[in-house]
Amino acid sequence: MADSVNQDASYEEEHVHSVYEQIASHFSSTRYKPWPIVERFLTELPDGAVGADVGCGNGKYLGVNTKVFIVGSDRSSNLIKIAKQHHPHSAIVADNLSLPHPPSSFDFAISIAVIHHLSTPARRVEAVKAILTLLRPPTRDRAGSGGKALIYVWALEQKDSRRGWDEGHEQDVMVPWVMKGKKEKSQKPTKGVRQTAEEMVREEPAKPTEDKTFLRYYHLYKKGELENDVIEAGGKVMESGYEKDNWWAIVGNKV
Repeated sequence: MADSVNQDASYEEEHVHSVYEQIASHFSSTRYKPWPIVERFLTELPDGAVGADVGCGNGKYLGVNTKVFIVGSDRSSNLIKIAKQHHPHSAIVADNLSLPHPPSSFDFAISIAVIHHLSTPARRVEAVKAILTLLRPPTRDRAGSGGKALIYVWALEQKDSRRGWDEGHEQDVMVPWVMKGKKEKSQKPTKGVRQTAEEMVREEPAKPTEDKTFLRYYHLYKKGELENDVIEAGGKVMESGYEKDNWWAIVGNKV
């Protein structure tokens, strides 16, 4: 069992964590606009609420609601360096399956496009359980009490997207991230040194560096699978739905 867990962790290290370390800056430049339901969830929170963004990436959600405080965490130290710019919020390097936060201490949590990077069903359920553990427990005498979390995962049902995945497609896939090569500047002559016409002809034009493709592991969730993971993790689903190639669920702990 221990060997299997280590193999799963090593697989994710190679096909998820190390990739994000290398593409962090480029990835961050494409991640700046909040998704509508995530924005709604955060802006409807009560003033003064304290929460966790598990897998916060570049921290684009940390500043959506200035009246709450969020502790962001991510496995990528390079993404956390970017997320730390979102003052006064906090951002730390941490693994979804080994979070350093005290249990039952947060009013809310978000996990946006993270759990689908876990490579086995057991690890994905464990990731949901880790998020539920952070939330304040509900009380029997007060309806709607207790912390709540919003979880997003990529959907299998994406027939209208450019990717074209849909029912019947393989759920465990490798998704490319392409970093375009840049043109290298040609060397200019040293100041004060003349170039002959022959030397100028011989000078090679600027050459572009090659594009580099990184492959990231994803598990594509089919309809109902996220809700099943929440229930298996011991939680309850308050609301769920589909938004632009993603399944989402607002979840909490049972009384």
